[in-house]
Amino acid sequence: MKKTKIHLLATSDIHGYVYPTLYREKKEEPIGLAKVATIIQQRRRDGQVILIDNGDLIQGSPLTYYHAKFKSEVDNPIIQVANYLHYDAAIFGNHEFNFGLNTLSNVVGQSRFPWLGANIVSKKSSLPYFGKPYIIKEIEGIRLAILGVTTHFVPLWEEAANIEGLQFEDAFQATEYWCNQIIQEEKVDVLIVAYHGGFERDLQTAEYTEQNTGENQGFAICESISNIDVLITGHQHRLLDGELNGVAIVQPGTQGQAIGEVIFSITHDSEGKVVNIEHEANLITIDECVQADPTTLEAIAAIQEETEQWLDQRIGKIKGNMQITNTFQARMEDHPYVEFINKLQMKVSGAVISSTALFNNDAQGFSHSVTMRDIVSNYIYPNTLKVLQLTGQDIKDALEQCATYFSEKNGEIIVNLAFAEPKAQHYNYDMWEGIEYELKISNPIGERVTKLVYEGLPIKLEGQYPVVMNSYRASGAGNFDMFKGKPILKEIQTDMTELIANELLIMKEITATCNHNWRVLL
Repeated sequence: MKKTKIHLLATSDIHGYVYPTLYREKKEEPIGLAKVATIIQQRRRDGQVILIDNGDLIQGSPLTYYHAKFKSEVDNPIIQVANYLHYDAAIFGNHEFNFGLNTLSNVVGQSRFPWLGANIVSKKSSLPYFGKPYIIKEIEGIRLAILGVTTHFVPLWEEAANIEGLQFEDAFQATEYWCNQIIQEEKVDVLIVAYHGGFERDLQTAEYTEQNTGENQGFAICESISNIDVLITGHQHRLLDGELNGVAIVQPGTQGQAIGEVIFSITHDSEGKVVNIEHEANLITIDECVQADPTTLEAIAAIQEETEQWLDQRIGKIKGNMQITNTFQARMEDHPYVEFINKLQMKVSGAVISSTALFNNDAQGFSHSVTMRDIVSNYIYPNTLKVLQLTGQDIKDALEQCATYFSEKNGEIIVNLAFAEPKAQHYNYDMWEGIEYELKISNPIGERVTKLVYEGLPIKLEGQYPVVMNSYRASGAGNFDMFKGKPILKEIQTDMTELIANELLIMKEITATCNHNWRVLL
């Protein structure tokens, strides 16, 4: 008997983060592909490694934004790093298409590894557009298949011009078809599915964790498709490892905060035939003890330095005052910075009503001169936007939920302790534009909305209104259950940081305004 150990390593949703920085301030963070590279190199020294990226690799950071906008003629820095790390394959994420097919074709051409997209087909031929639905790796006589599939919701988010000529087939159906093909034709010992999508159900209770839209199909894949040994997932930015229906599963978060690992222990008989396969899934979290790999850093040092310099260059001006000196006060009454974000969301989406949050107490708004670093320091999350169709009653209910952010103590308004401990949740309080409203905190919870006006008249509770908000809130997160399952009229799949930067670059100067459309009262 002979035993072979193989380490399957998976990254996902790296979003262009290589250096251990969030770019908001110059301090080291426990993230980034350079730190992940240290783990990869350690595993390579230990033995056999297969390395896969599960999508959303090339978009999402100031580095990738800078490259796409100003340095697109040079090789993609993220692919330079991926080539150095000797990835075996990459899967297309929905954000791979954000820069258009020309850019993506260049990325594929620069890659010294295949990109897999079994369910991304040509509208003309119905064949996989990028050529390879799967690859076969052979290690010490063991045949491993790696199949790549992508969420088929890409057309709902992406600009039509960026995916012209492509068709995104149902991810579950494509996975089932190609798994059957692989089993019938390839005589593989191990079948790995890398799926840029996530889980629609709780892994323990099987209860739906989101509205069953058909987007995330990981649970159904594990439950209903046979012969799969491993399902790598992503897209949701969750940290998951374990097993479901005998399938090893990993989902390694985002920005390189972790790497997924599945360790195969494979037993061969005296003739080399595989007689037993065991696997164990786990996540390796990147913490402060993990050092960044120097060679990875060096590979893109020049463009990283250019990006840092660009972050500190002025990209626009503010006429007037958008600075925040007191975040609590900025949550008590309309503020020019909050109004700017809401009005921008309305502008890019076409919605008539908008809501947004100040995510933490470090937000300082914009001074007269705005840099890209100012933008990522204030808007700290990689949110995209969704437009929901809501009733007036939904809006009123949402405002009542917002009002729970406040409490009363000794005749003063304070932050409800539930929003401050054990975890600060200032991001779960929204401020609105396109309506006029007042919140009276001395009233009982559920009865605090004392004014709610749209276009000069009391809002119609049975009326229908398009409302734009970030994708996190649109899911109902933060106890906004009234948003769950509501019709999605439009999705803007460009990160808000990019939308803010684009607005400043185009307009050059933004005038600070404040229409005082809302306030919080005792």
